[in-house]
Amino acid sequence: MKTLFSLFLVLLLSGFESLIQAQQISKADLILYTPEWKGERFPDGRPKVPDALLDRLKKVTLEEAWAVLKGQNFRHQYTDNWMTINPDSVLVGRAVTAIFMPGRPDIHRVLDEKGHTKDGRIKSQNAWPIDLLVMRDVYVVDQHGMHEDGPTIGDNLGNSIYAKTGNGIVYDGAIRDISGLREIGSFTSFFRTYHPSHHLNNPSGDLNTTLVGINQPTRIGQAMVMPGDAVLGRDGGVIFIPPHLVEKVVTTSEIVRLRDMFGHLRLREQKYTAGQIDNRWTEDIEKDFSKWLNDHLDELPVPKEQVQNFLKTRTW
Repeated sequence: MKTLFSLFLVLLLSGFESLIQAQQISKADLILYTPEWKGERFPDGRPKVPDALLDRLKKVTLEEAWAVLKGQNFRHQYTDNWMTINPDSVLVGRAVTAIFMPGRPDIHRVLDEKGHTKDGRIKSQNAWPIDLLVMRDVYVVDQHGMHEDGPTIGDNLGNSIYAKTGNGIVYDGAIRDISGLREIGSFTSFFRTYHPSHHLNNPSGDLNTTLVGINQPTRIGQAMVMPGDAVLGRDGGVIFIPPHLVEKVVTTSEIVRLRDMFGHLRLREQKYTAGQIDNRWTEDIEKDFSKWLNDHLDELPVPKEQVQNFLKTRTW
């Protein structure tokens, strides 16, 4: 019985692989494209940024993340001018990417034939990437700004995405059923436009989009996104952080946050002037900052072990 079950599982997985491999990047190429990531990966090779880092990333501002990435010469990771669902919330997760192009019947039919399961069930291409999603993923879609008859995501797929990921989307195109998507509650999402129409997906008739890439390098606005990038969406903008830089972004943000807390406190106490706090701190101010960190280890909005690690590097 156990052998039969194992055989069934292999056949099931091979059928699923045939569904997605028409457009999905290979594991070898995905590892090749992300050589600086040394941590855990998903079975398909996608970098898996730890949940603990994603939790801490929620408090990072776009300015803090952008400054770190720019300093590492990653200058094309940010894009803005989004419409949003739950604009006061923060979207954080691991990117799963999809690329749609204007529909072309001959290519669409070939991809359909390669992608459909062996038992003959037909599944729309816009659902294929969603089959890959797991908890804490963010579905990142290049929909080439498609507007009328372009939306591939409405409240049905939105509910499916949220059930799989607990997250929303970054969608470079139009969505539909926006009132239904709002009802999901925590479906924090970034999209370009809204249109009440539905995408057309019949290669023998009307066809508006063709799915040409899953987990490929993807352009979103002026940013390049890789599968496994950490997505940080807030305040109307989205930044895509390469996995190997997430920890640096988070720890830098936490130190900036603590320095701001200390500086604001000392300014209210009138111990230092604005000019002293705004400029490079003197050794006396740095010593005061270190003492303040030690005195308030259990009260700070940063993990205690992170503060202790920071203090180990101090010389005063």
